Amino acid sequence: MPTLRRRVDFLNSEEGLESKRVLRQMDADTAYNTQPTYSSNTKLYPDNLIPFVDKHMDYLCSHPATDPQHYISNLRLISRLK
Repeated sequence: MPTLRRRVDFLNSEEGLESKRVLRQMDADTAYNTQPTYSSNTKLYPDNLIPFVDKHMDYLCSHPATDPQHYISNLRLISRLK
């Protein structure tokens, strides 16, 4: 059974802090679709909605091979409102 590899130090690293800053900017910008999405984790999210920033920071932590700059660049492209 494979184990989940996480970047535990990512959130406190310079790269992690920069990623979070950029995601927060996107969340504040009305040009992007940053609506919260469904989460089955009712302990962390009692209303079953995971915020945009939390969702993508969790993804970056759980996928250590992902390049955060490329991920956020692609996220900008797909979430941009037309």
